[in-house]
Amino acid sequence: MNLINALAISIGVLAAVATWVCLGNGAGLQVWALFIGWGAFYHTGGKFEALTKNSINHIWGVAVAAVTLFVVGSVAGSVIVTSIIVGVSVVVLVLGAHLPALATIPAGVYGHASTAAGTLLTGVALTDTAALGKAAMMIAVSLIVGNVFGIVSEKIAGAMVAKAE
Repeated sequence: MNLINALAISIGVLAAVATWVCLGNGAGLQVWALFIGWGAFYHTGGKFEALTKNSINHIWGVAVAAVTLFVVGSVAGSVIVTSIIVGVSVVVLVLGAHLPALATIPAGVYGHASTAAGTLLTGVALTDTAALGKAAMMIAVSLIVGNVFGIVSEKIAGAMVAKAE
């Protein structure tokens, strides 16, 4: 079996499992964030290295976004003020790449964007640090679990290809 077919099967089956994990047990994981983490895993080249790079950078992006959202909620400014705050947060996010552990900028952006989407679309009160922290944590965990699904799908596909040879 070729690698694309093996990946299609392993990712397809695991996508059903991932959806059940997110929707079927009330744990609070976000299926869309899990899939973003999974895509990031392959985008970053796969293997255990991608899992670790992405996880660290997803958490970085989530943290920067959570602080940004709290500041935005506290200031309650105009669109211009909000835009400036978000712009500054992205500068901070990217400047983190000076540290080698935070150099996978796209994964940080995925974490940042996922946190903004997840909190804003669900109506989390931005100045409620407990609610904001819980929402951000669920996004971070969902992204990391997505990377774990990535490595599992990669291993299963590799085993399918090896068995067929």
